[in-house]
Amino acid sequence: MPPLENLITFFGAVVVLALTPGPDNIFVLTQAALHGRGAGLSVVFGLCTGLIGHTLAVALGLAALLKAQPVAFTSVKIFGAVYLIYLAIQAWRAANHASKLETDEAAPRLSNSLLYRRGIIMNLSNPKVSLFFLAFMPQFVATEQGGLFFQVVALGVVFAIATILVFGGIALMAGTIGGWLRSAKSQAVMNRVTAVVLIALAALLLAD
Repeated sequence: MPPLENLITFFGAVVVLALTPGPDNIFVLTQAALHGRGAGLSVVFGLCTGLIGHTLAVALGLAALLKAQPVAFTSVKIFGAVYLIYLAIQAWRAANHASKLETDEAAPRLSNSLLYRRGIIMNLSNPKVSLFFLAFMPQFVATEQGGLFFQVVALGVVFAIATILVFGGIALMAGTIGGWLRSAKSQAVMNRVTAVVLIALAALLLAD
Protein backbone atom coordinates (compact mmCIF):
# COMPACT_ATOMS: atom_id res chain seq x y z
CA MET A 1 0.00 0.00 0.00
CA PRO A 2 1.46 3.41 -0.93
CA PRO A 3 1.93 5.93 1.90
CA LEU A 4 -1.20 7.88 2.79
CA GLU A 5 0.31 11.17 1.68
CA ASN A 6 0.99 9.63 -1.75
CA LEU A 7 -2.62 8.51 -2.05
CA ILE A 8 -3.94 11.94 -1.08
CA THR A 9 -1.66 13.73 -3.54
CA PHE A 10 -2.53 11.25 -6.29
CA PHE A 11 -6.26 11.71 -5.60
CA GLY A 12 -5.94 15.49 -5.92
CA ALA A 13 -4.00 15.20 -9.15
CA VAL A 14 -6.57 12.82 -10.66
CA VAL A 15 -9.45 15.16 -9.73
CA VAL A 16 -7.75 17.99 -11.60
CA LEU A 17 -7.10 15.76 -14.61
CA ALA A 18 -10.69 14.45 -14.61
CA LEU A 19 -11.95 18.03 -14.83
CA THR A 20 -9.89 18.62 -17.98
CA PRO A 21 -12.17 18.39 -21.06
CA GLY A 22 -11.72 15.14 -22.96
CA PRO A 23 -13.72 12.48 -24.84
CA ASP A 24 -14.83 10.68 -21.69
CA ASN A 25 -16.33 13.57 -19.71
CA ILE A 26 -17.76 15.12 -22.89
CA PHE A 27 -19.56 11.85 -23.66
CA VAL A 28 -20.86 11.70 -20.08
CA LEU A 29 -22.04 15.31 -20.33
CA THR A 30 -23.90 14.88 -23.62
CA GLN A 31 -25.57 11.59 -22.67
CA ALA A 32 -26.72 12.97 -19.31
CA ALA A 33 -28.01 16.17 -20.92
CA LEU A 34 -29.86 14.22 -23.60
CA HIS A 35 -31.25 11.31 -21.62
CA GLY A 36 -30.96 12.10 -17.92
CA ARG A 37 -28.75 11.34 -14.97
CA GLY A 38 -29.16 7.56 -15.23
CA ALA A 39 -27.73 7.54 -18.75
CA GLY A 40 -24.76 9.67 -17.72
CA LEU A 41 -24.03 7.55 -14.66
CA SER A 42 -24.17 4.37 -16.76
CA VAL A 43 -21.40 5.78 -18.95
CA VAL A 44 -19.43 6.78 -15.84
CA PHE A 45 -19.56 3.28 -14.36
CA GLY A 46 -18.57 1.83 -17.75
CA LEU A 47 -15.56 4.14 -17.96
CA CYS A 48 -14.51 3.23 -14.44
CA THR A 49 -14.85 -0.47 -15.22
CA GLY A 50 -12.46 0.12 -18.12
CA LEU A 51 -9.99 1.62 -15.66
CA ILE A 52 -9.70 -1.82 -14.05
CA GLY A 53 -8.23 -3.13 -17.30
CA HIS A 54 -5.74 -0.26 -17.54
CA THR A 55 -4.73 -0.68 -13.91
CA LEU A 56 -4.07 -4.39 -14.32
CA ALA A 57 -2.20 -3.73 -17.57
CA VAL A 58 0.17 -1.34 -15.85
CA ALA A 59 0.52 -3.59 -12.80
CA LEU A 60 1.44 -6.52 -15.03
CA GLY A 61 3.73 -4.47 -17.27
CA LEU A 62 1.58 -4.74 -20.41
CA ALA A 63 1.52 -0.98 -20.89
CA ALA A 64 5.33 -0.99 -21.13
CA LEU A 65 5.08 -3.64 -23.84
CA LEU A 66 2.46 -1.57 -25.68
CA LYS A 67 4.75 1.46 -25.57
CA ALA A 68 7.67 -0.58 -26.87
CA GLN A 69 5.68 -1.95 -29.82
CA PRO A 70 4.66 0.92 -32.15
CA VAL A 71 2.52 -1.40 -34.32
CA ALA A 72 0.46 -2.54 -31.33
CA PHE A 73 0.05 1.02 -30.10
CA THR A 74 -1.02 2.22 -33.55
CA SER A 75 -3.50 -0.64 -33.89
CA VAL A 76 -5.17 0.16 -30.59
CA LYS A 77 -5.24 3.86 -31.46
CA ILE A 78 -6.87 3.18 -34.83
CA PHE A 79 -9.45 0.93 -33.18
CA GLY A 80 -10.28 3.68 -30.70
CA ALA A 81 -10.67 6.26 -33.46
CA VAL A 82 -12.86 3.93 -35.55
CA TYR A 83 -15.07 3.32 -32.53
CA LEU A 84 -15.47 7.06 -31.94
CA ILE A 85 -16.43 7.48 -35.61
CA TYR A 86 -18.96 4.66 -35.23
CA LEU A 87 -20.49 6.45 -32.24
CA ALA A 88 -20.57 9.69 -34.25
CA ILE A 89 -22.49 7.97 -37.06
CA GLN A 90 -24.95 6.54 -34.55
CA ALA A 91 -25.44 9.97 -32.97
CA TRP A 92 -26.04 11.59 -36.39
CA ARG A 93 -28.60 8.93 -37.29
CA ALA A 94 -30.33 9.50 -33.95
CA ALA A 95 -30.43 13.22 -34.74
CA ASN A 96 -32.09 12.53 -38.10
CA HIS A 97 -34.66 10.34 -36.38
CA ALA A 98 -35.34 12.89 -33.65
CA SER A 99 -35.83 15.70 -36.16
CA LYS A 100 -38.73 13.76 -37.68
CA LEU A 101 -40.58 13.38 -34.39
CA GLU A 102 -43.21 15.70 -33.04
CA THR A 103 -41.84 18.27 -30.62
CA ASP A 104 -43.50 16.66 -27.62
CA GLU A 105 -42.58 13.09 -28.59
CA ALA A 106 -39.65 11.55 -26.77
CA ALA A 107 -36.75 10.47 -28.94
CA PRO A 108 -35.49 6.92 -28.43
CA ARG A 109 -32.64 6.51 -25.96
CA LEU A 110 -29.97 3.89 -25.52
CA SER A 111 -30.39 1.43 -22.67
CA ASN A 112 -28.27 1.94 -19.59
CA SER A 113 -26.61 -1.45 -20.16
CA LEU A 114 -25.56 -0.43 -23.69
CA LEU A 115 -24.23 2.90 -22.44
CA TYR A 116 -22.32 1.02 -19.74
CA ARG A 117 -20.70 -1.22 -22.35
CA ARG A 118 -19.87 1.77 -24.55
CA GLY A 119 -18.14 3.40 -21.59
CA ILE A 120 -15.98 0.30 -21.12
CA ILE A 121 -15.02 0.11 -24.81
CA MET A 122 -14.28 3.84 -25.04
CA ASN A 123 -11.94 3.61 -22.08
CA LEU A 124 -10.17 0.39 -23.03
CA SER A 125 -9.70 1.46 -26.66
CA ASN A 126 -7.81 4.60 -25.64
CA PRO A 127 -4.10 3.68 -25.41
CA LYS A 128 -3.36 7.13 -23.98
CA VAL A 129 -4.96 6.03 -20.72
CA SER A 130 -2.55 3.10 -20.38
CA LEU A 131 0.42 5.26 -21.24
CA PHE A 132 -0.78 7.93 -18.82
CA PHE A 133 -1.02 5.30 -16.09
CA LEU A 134 2.45 4.07 -16.98
CA ALA A 135 3.97 7.56 -16.81
CA PHE A 136 1.95 8.92 -13.90
CA MET A 137 1.41 6.10 -11.42
CA PRO A 138 5.07 5.18 -10.77
CA GLN A 139 5.64 8.65 -9.33
CA PHE A 140 3.37 7.72 -6.40
CA VAL A 141 4.67 4.20 -5.80
CA ALA A 142 6.96 3.70 -2.80
CA THR A 143 9.42 1.22 -4.30
CA GLU A 144 11.21 0.74 -0.99
CA GLN A 145 8.03 -0.77 0.51
CA GLY A 146 7.77 -3.56 -2.08
CA GLY A 147 4.48 -5.06 -3.22
CA LEU A 148 4.47 -2.95 -6.38
CA PHE A 149 1.55 -4.84 -7.95
CA PHE A 150 -0.73 -4.11 -4.99
CA GLN A 151 0.46 -0.50 -4.79
CA VAL A 152 -0.52 0.05 -8.43
CA VAL A 153 -3.88 -1.63 -7.80
CA ALA A 154 -4.47 0.68 -4.81
CA LEU A 155 -3.67 3.71 -6.96
CA GLY A 156 -6.05 2.38 -9.62
CA VAL A 157 -8.82 2.19 -7.02
CA VAL A 158 -8.13 5.79 -5.98
CA PHE A 159 -8.20 6.82 -9.66
CA ALA A 160 -11.58 5.13 -10.12
CA ILE A 161 -13.01 6.77 -6.99
CA ALA A 162 -11.90 10.22 -8.12
CA THR A 163 -13.32 9.58 -11.60
CA ILE A 164 -16.67 8.47 -10.20
CA LEU A 165 -16.89 11.59 -8.03
CA VAL A 166 -15.97 14.04 -10.81
CA PHE A 167 -17.72 12.38 -13.74
CA GLY A 168 -20.67 11.44 -11.54
CA GLY A 169 -20.99 15.09 -10.56
CA ILE A 170 -20.94 16.07 -14.23
CA ALA A 171 -23.65 13.50 -15.00
CA LEU A 172 -25.87 14.68 -12.13
CA MET A 173 -25.46 18.34 -13.05
CA ALA A 174 -26.05 17.82 -16.77
CA GLY A 175 -28.97 15.50 -16.10
CA THR A 176 -30.58 18.08 -13.83
CA ILE A 177 -30.20 21.17 -16.00
CA GLY A 178 -30.59 19.27 -19.26
CA GLY A 179 -34.33 18.75 -18.94
CA TRP A 180 -35.06 21.64 -21.29
CA LEU A 181 -32.86 19.96 -23.92
CA ARG A 182 -35.00 16.85 -24.18
CA SER A 183 -37.52 17.97 -26.77
CA ALA A 184 -37.20 16.23 -30.13
CA LYS A 185 -35.69 19.30 -31.82
CA SER A 186 -33.21 19.91 -29.00
CA GLN A 187 -32.16 16.25 -29.02
CA ALA A 188 -31.54 16.45 -32.77
CA VAL A 189 -29.24 19.44 -32.25
CA MET A 190 -27.44 17.82 -29.29
CA ASN A 191 -26.91 14.56 -31.18
CA ARG A 192 -25.43 16.42 -34.14
CA VAL A 193 -23.12 18.35 -31.80
CA THR A 194 -22.14 15.04 -30.20
CA ALA A 195 -21.39 13.54 -33.63
CA VAL A 196 -19.16 16.48 -34.59
CA VAL A 197 -17.31 16.36 -31.26
CA LEU A 198 -16.71 12.61 -31.58
CA ILE A 199 -15.35 12.99 -35.13
CA ALA A 200 -13.02 15.75 -33.90
CA LEU A 201 -11.82 13.58 -31.02
CA ALA A 202 -11.18 10.69 -33.42
CA ALA A 203 -9.14 13.00 -35.64
CA LEU A 204 -7.09 14.19 -32.66
CA LEU A 205 -6.47 10.61 -31.57
CA LEU A 206 -5.14 9.70 -35.02
CA ALA A 207 -3.11 12.89 -35.31
CA ASP A 208 -1.03 12.25 -32.16
